Amino acid sequence: MSGIGRYRDQYHSQGCELGFCRGGGCVVKARSLVFDLFGDYLRYRGGEVRLRDLIALMGCFGVPETTVRVVATRLRGEGWLESRRDGRATTYRLSEDAWRLLNVGRERIFDRAVGPWDGQWHMVIYSVPEADRALRDQLRKKLSWLGFGQLAPSVWVSPHDRLAQVQDDLTERDPVRLDVFHSRSRGPEADRELAARAWDLEALNRGYLEWLERYQPRLDGYRNGALAGRDALEERMRLVHDYRLFPFRDPDLPPELLPSDWLGRAAHEVFLRAHDLLRAPAEVHVDELLGFTPGPVVAPAGENVSGK
Repeated sequence: MSGIGRYRDQYHSQGCELGFCRGGGCVVKARSLVFDLFGDYLRYRGGEVRLRDLIALMGCFGVPETTVRVVATRLRGEGWLESRRDGRATTYRLSEDAWRLLNVGRERIFDRAVGPWDGQWHMVIYSVPEADRALRDQLRKKLSWLGFGQLAPSVWVSPHDRLAQVQDDLTERDPVRLDVFHSRSRGPEADRELAARAWDLEALNRGYLEWLERYQPRLDGYRNGALAGRDALEERMRLVHDYRLFPFRDPDLPPELLPSDWLGRAAHEVFLRAHDLLRAPAEVHVDELLGFTPGPVVAPAGENVSGK
């Protein structure tokens, strides 16, 4: 399975669920919570955590100790976590594959395409044997994650040139035939019509409206320090989990292809602002739980610190 598909499945797979959604929002899975704690906090605090400290952090979200131990053991068995013994204590860190996977997802959540669109469409036509349904489903997930929209049963299009990424992870053994094209339509009106056929922009925009109605009114409270300690940590985690659903569905289309009342960019700006406003009080609580003294930001080797 591709790295993108594997990242997506971390948040949509079967697993231990925990409900810490006071005030509305999603139900967060314990395994995804581990990834988010590393992504938002632990990567800037040496990139590793003792088991007892992981238990304390996840206890903030109502995850019992037994569940933390089971999840950590499973993630290690699946190759996402590595561990070492320090006396009687166990210390965990993400594997290299997990760090790469985490960065793929964070880039999609925090970054947006910039610059003018060149007006060119990029098309993928695929053929997968009927017997290989699992491979076909993985390919569709990957195309969707990369921002392609389904124009016909086996025809996907995107205004972004990500054809090389589509072909990544496919080997000569995979029974997949891909034909890729670059093309232009008759003009702006045809471009907008094509976008409306390939993506359900109306449903996506309604989702953004609901999200904005939930979080935009909270910005003043975040700015004025209404939340501190555990409340700030919970709220920031809930913010990320509620927003994370959109990059799986939003193709990040250029403005030329979007309806005039599009709310995606506004929602992204509110998300970035809220995430930043909650950072300091949430980090104070994490540091208290870990007994960590803040210093220069040090991320694991090969990792960037963007999206903090």
